[in-house]
Parts: sequence; structure tokens; C-alpha cells
Amino acid sequence: MYPDLSYLFHDLLGTAYDNWLSVFKMFGFVLAISFLVSAVVYYAELRRKQREGMFVPEEGEITEGAPATWQEIAMNALVGLIFGGKGGLIATDSAAFQYDPAAVILSGKMHWPAALLGALLLGGFTWWDAWRKRKDKPVTSKIKIWPADRIAEMTMWAAVGGILGAKLFDIFDTLATRDGREAFMADPLGALLSGGGLAFYGGLILGAALVIRYIIKKKIPLLAAIDACAPALVAGYGVGRIGCQLSGDGDWGKVNAAPKPEWLSWLPDWAWSYRYPHTVLGDGWEHKSAELALDVKNNIILTRMADFQGRYAYQLEQPVWPTPFYETMMMLAVFGILWALRKRIKTPGLLFCLYIALIAVERFFIEFIRINPLYNVLGAELSQAQIISLFLLLASGLGAWWLTKRKN
Repeated sequence: MYPDLSYLFHDLLGTAYDNWLSVFKMFGFVLAISFLVSAVVYYAELRRKQREGMFVPEEGEITEGAPATWQEIAMNALVGLIFGGKGGLIATDSAAFQYDPAAVILSGKMHWPAALLGALLLGGFTWWDAWRKRKDKPVTSKIKIWPADRIAEMTMWAAVGGILGAKLFDIFDTLATRDGREAFMADPLGALLSGGGLAFYGGLILGAALVIRYIIKKKIPLLAAIDACAPALVAGYGVGRIGCQLSGDGDWGKVNAAPKPEWLSWLPDWAWSYRYPHTVLGDGWEHKSAELALDVKNNIILTRMADFQGRYAYQLEQPVWPTPFYETMMMLAVFGILWALRKRIKTPGLLFCLYIALIAVERFFIEFIRINPLYNVLGAELSQAQIISLFLLLASGLGAWWLTKRKN
């Protein structure tokens, strides 16, 4: 496994572990790529629908030669304050940043002299840049703004809602077990701000809610916009699961001690069962035991790797199903289905209903080999994700029925 890029480059080029590349954590790095992939696919689909006449542009205005407003100066000064304060903190405590970038960036600590300097410089530059471009009489011109031109804002809302929703749903799952509650109560702020522990459905629901709110606010045709978003969501989720697999972040399945069947002899051993060496879950647990660590949420024992003395020195005691890899493969299949049908399905909104149904079925069945807290639902033991999957499957069926009836 590659908890950060230094481990990847060690395997590729033989460079040392825990060098400056360790700042770039594998999960966060791939997560950023997943949002970029989603944005590219979504942009391409919005542009296609634009060419087919499904969207009309919004009339906007752009003014050239006007002085900077105090709001623009204040906003850029705030950005300078944050970047300066955090940049100064990183420069003066680079070891802490290399060890845990998220803890440094998300903490309330700032290097205040650098923060004030950053605010002064960026706020001053905003005023000066507008002043040097000033005109005796500012010129206002009309422009056309298409939905595809708003892809940056929609991606931002998707990222904010996705990460926040995923974190909140994961904490809800954590609180379902006694050990999880004890761990959360011991450090609630750390649990909220940590980079680990993200629940897919939480991210999907809150991320979708914020993006839909933005789409409605900008008067973009909703059904056409969410149809365009369906393949983008699948692509982003599939890429994101690659980060889970590569970093060993705990999204694996149950113990799989069964030997690989003969008919799967062509399959790599790690794709059947895997112990996830260098898993990120073992980081910082040396105080529990020199040789053992315990994932309190999932009750999984990690053992220290005998031939490794670095920071990420743990692996699973027993091999497990590599479910992130399976989900990436399944998302590739779902993406292929949606991409092939996106031009053939003519009823607006129906492609998104199909997307919801496919991911609900996929997640419902993958949960049978994953480790998550279970809830009793009418005598059946189901995980949070399986319960939500059933509701989503029902909603997609009702949505498809209503959309078809509405069209007819």
C-alpha cells in the first residue's frame, strides 16, 4: 500500500520513505483527482446537451475599468490571511505538516505575522490591479453564461457537500457501537476534522442537495442537468475508490481466509484477499502495543510488519476482501452502461433514475462482504448503506414511473 506518495516513489524509483513527498497523502491526492475527473465528464456532457439545444444561456454583465469594491478587497484579504497564516505555520513547523498535513491545515493555529502580511499583500494587490486597469468611464458589456461555464462553482459545492456529508454519515455509523462512541467522545473535534472515515451515501446525498440547490437558483433545467451528472458521479466514485485501495484506509471487506479458487488462477492474489501492508489505519498507534494495534470501529487487529520500521508499519492480521478494488471495477461497468445509454434515453431525468438504481444495487450487495455496524430492520440485519440502498432503489423506480407517465 501507498499511504503517501513517498511510498509510491520508493517502489517505482527506490527513493527513501518519508521524504518531502510524504506531504501528499495518497487518499487525499486521489480524492482530488476524482473531483477533477467528475468535473471533466460533467463539463463534456453539459456541452453536448448545450449543442443539442437543451439549455439556453443566461444573460450576464461584465464591467471593465471599474475600481475594486470593498467586498472584493476584503474577500481577497481574507484569502491572503489564511494562506499566509497557514503557509507561515507550515514553514516554521514543517515536520508537523509532513506528519499530518490535514491536522495542520484544519487546526485553528496560524502564524499571525505571516497571516497579516498575506492579507495586506493580497488585499493591496486587488486594489492596485483594479486601479491600474481603471477607465475614465467603466464599460459594461453583455455576456452569455451557459451551464457548462458554471462547472467550477458546481464542483466546489459538490466537494463541500460531499466531504461534509460523508463525514457526518460516517460519524453516525461510528456512534452505533460502544467502542466507536468512546473513541468519538475522547476526541470529537479530531474525529470531525480527520481525513479518514468517509461514507459514500452521506457524500452523495448532501453533495447532490447543494448542487441541485445551485442548479435551481441559476434556473438551469434540472432534469437535463442531473442526467448529465450521472456518468460524472460514477466516474468520480470509481476513481475515489482507487484511493481507498491504494492507501488502505479501512474500506476493505470481511476476513477472507478461503483459498483462491482454481478457476480464478489468473486473478492476482491481492484481488482475492489482501492484508493491506502499510495501511494508514496503523499510523500513530504504537502506544497501544509494540506489535499490535486495534481498529476499534471495525474490531480488526493489525500487526506490525517484521521487516519494516517506518511510520506506516502495520498490516492486517488476516487477509480480507479488497472491496475498494471490486467497487472500482463495478463503477467502470456502470459508467459504461450510462455512457452507452446517455444519448438513447430521451426522457429527461430517466438516466439519473437508472444511475440511482444501479449504484443502489451495487452497494446493497457489496455490503454483505464489508464490515459496518448492522441495524435490525424487521428482523433483517442490514447496514446503514443497505437501508439507504433500499430507499434509493424504491425512489428510482417511482421516479422512473413518474417521469415516463409525465412525458406520455
